[in-house]
Amino acid sequence: METIAGIAVCLEEASTSKFKKYSQQIVKNAKALSYELSTMNYELIGGGTENHMIWIDLTNKGVDGWTAAWALEFAGIIANRQTVPGDTRSPYYPSGLRLGTPAVTTRGMGEKEMRIIGVWIDTVISHLSLVVGHNYQEIGNEDKARDQAGRKRFKQEMANDKQLLKIASEVKSLCRRFPTP
Repeated sequence: METIAGIAVCLEEASTSKFKKYSQQIVKNAKALSYELSTMNYELIGGGTENHMIWIDLTNKGVDGWTAAWALEFAGIIANRQTVPGDTRSPYYPSGLRLGTPAVTTRGMGEKEMRIIGVWIDTVISHLSLVVGHNYQEIGNEDKARDQAGRKRFKQEMANDKQLLKIASEVKSLCRRFPTP
């Protein structure tokens, strides 16, 4: 019965004009973020978005989705690694990244904040592309022990990376202006 009650409450909320406005803002935010990223030479799967999700092929940035997702998390931005069409990399270390806008929209952020977030994402990916190829060749190594050691070292170093810590501080500052409801 609790499942039926949950569905009923969800359907009632989804029928309100407030929810419709919220849903429209989610898409506006996703479009604003995807536009910002496209101006910085990110290859967006589908050329942009028509919904809440942005799907990026990072191949041209020289970074894989696994390292990008972790570096972004250390910078206070949550994303998911994602395979892309024709991906030659493994699903664990795919070439893509997936972003969504519902959580930031729930906090009350709009298109202006999406432009800021886009710049942060680009700063992290650009910073990452400078250090990954030279310092973390063991990530993804067929030898599992070397792979695990590489991943562990990467996470330890990214957790203390000054550039990522600076962005994380800026992210926290923005989020304080838009507290979780």
